[in-house]
Amino acid sequence: MAGYLLRRLGYYVVLLLVATFLSYLLASTALSPRAYFEGKTPPPPAASVDRQLTALGLDDHTPVIVRFGQWAKGAVTGNFGRTIDNTSVNDEITRRLGVSLRLLVIGTLVGTAAGIAAGAYSAVRQYRLSDRTITIVSFVLLSTPTFLLAVLLKIGAIAFNQSIGIDLIQFTGESSAGLTGGFWVHFGDAAVHLLLPTLSIALGTVALYSRYQRSTMLDVLGADYLRTARAKGLSQRRAVIRHGLRIALIPMSTFFAYGFLGIFTGAIFTEKIFGWNGMGAWLIDSIDKSDVNSVVAVSVFTAVTVLLAGLVADILHAALDPRVRAG
Repeated sequence: MAGYLLRRLGYYVVLLLVATFLSYLLASTALSPRAYFEGKTPPPPAASVDRQLTALGLDDHTPVIVRFGQWAKGAVTGNFGRTIDNTSVNDEITRRLGVSLRLLVIGTLVGTAAGIAAGAYSAVRQYRLSDRTITIVSFVLLSTPTFLLAVLLKIGAIAFNQSIGIDLIQFTGESSAGLTGGFWVHFGDAAVHLLLPTLSIALGTVALYSRYQRSTMLDVLGADYLRTARAKGLSQRRAVIRHGLRIALIPMSTFFAYGFLGIFTGAIFTEKIFGWNGMGAWLIDSIDKSDVNSVVAVSVFTAVTVLLAGLVADILHAALDPRVRAG
């Protein structure tokens, strides 16, 4: 198993390097920092624009490959350069990283666990009312874009707060401004602010994972080893959980790595709609400003999180499938 994971880790490192180079290449060719500076009122002198671009490592008279080499030299030492507003990219990452990870990790764990449970239950109860209900709800959620789902949750929270006369559900920002009190006061406030953003990410994940889990679970419910387990005296529930669910989770572990990118994409809109100052909101603002260094930094963060999700999927796959460990 260790050899398998080391091979996969080396593969992911190569992918990260390729993704970083392509991100820098695309950002440098698609965005125009010069136009951002020249569009200010009043327009600065051309010589001043050149000096600012040179200081930021974004001089468009220098070949892209040379600029990438200069940026990469700093990136390998942990310096991702300066933003287009001449602030530290590292400081922005430090400030925003925890915000996004909190939302991504909780949303992913809740959505994945609930989706697997719903899919397995739906398969066991095939064609019954509960199965049809889960199917209908899943398809409705899958057909609803993440940003629309977030807006609907926000509208629902406003209506609920108005109906009870107090702002019980908070939906703007990560915490309440000027809040005083101890740890549990701040913890409760953060949990309330986290509720709707997490739901907007988790609900789509639940719907997607439940469909796949139902399909994989149905493939194993009629397998010979389940009938053998029943013949040896195991109850239907124990046989399904101990043997069927474990086999059905193997393809789901692989799907987890690919599904995480969609979760991050949804989080970008979620952060913007709910006023979270995370990596997703930063990406949108950076593209609007043609901030190459910041866009590349977010792209590297995305690549790292997706590849880490892939590594977690590989570990889960190896844990569930003895053939992988033997290889």
